[in-house]
Amino acid sequence: MRKLTIAMGLLAACAFAASASAQTTFSANYGWEDGVGTWLGYYGNAANPQNVTQPPGQVNTGLRSLQMQENPLGGTPQVYVAYIEKLHDGDQIDASFWAYDNTPGASPSVRIWAHYLWSDDCMGYVASASGPSAYTNGIGWEEMSGTWIFDSNGGTRNSLMIEYRLYSSAVDQTYWCDDVSVTVTTTHPGSRITTPGGTVFVPEPASLSLLVVGGLALLRRRR
Repeated sequence: MRKLTIAMGLLAACAFAASASAQTTFSANYGWEDGVGTWLGYYGNAANPQNVTQPPGQVNTGLRSLQMQENPLGGTPQVYVAYIEKLHDGDQIDASFWAYDNTPGASPSVRIWAHYLWSDDCMGYVASASGPSAYTNGIGWEEMSGTWIFDSNGGTRNSLMIEYRLYSSAVDQTYWCDDVSVTVTTTHPGSRITTPGGTVFVPEPASLSLLVVGGLALLRRRR
C-alpha cells in the first residue's frame, strides 16, 4: 500500500510538471465562407458589416469575405476579427488576415493591430498591444501579419483582441477582409481563440495524456 501511495504521488508530480512545461500550439482560421459571420465587434466609425460574395464585393479565397465601411469619417475605426482568451505570460500569438487595398500611396489603407483586455468582456479594453508599423500598399489583396508575446502586466489582463484598423481619406470608404488566421503557442491548457466563425479551445498537451495513461498502466501491472 505504501508503494502504491508513493507511486501515485510521483505520478501526480510528473503530471503537474508535464502540464506546466509541455508546449502546445493550436490554431483557428476563418474566411467568412459560412455566409453568416461578420465581425466580433468594433470601435469607432466602422459601419455596415456584411458577409458578401464577389461581385459586388472583393474576395481573396473561396466565395465570401467581410465587407465594411467607415461612415461617417473620423478617428481610426477598429474592427475586431479574433479574440484570444485566458493567456499567460510568455504565450506567443501569431495572427494574420488579408486586406484589400487598390490605392497605392494613398488612403484607404489597413494595418493589423491588437489590444489587451480581460476574459468574458470582449468589448473591454485594458491597454494597447500595438502591432507592426506596415500598412497595405495598394497592390490589391495583401496579407497583414504580426506576432505578440503575451504580457499580463502582473495579472491585470489575460486576453488579446486582433484589430483590423481602417485608415480612410476624405470620402466614405469600403473595406474588405478575408482569411483570418491565429496560432497560439502556450504551456497552459485553457486558452481559446474566437473568430466570427466560432471558438477553438487549446487541447490538453499530448505528453501529459501519454504520461498519465502510461503511469496508470504501470501501476496496474505492479498491483
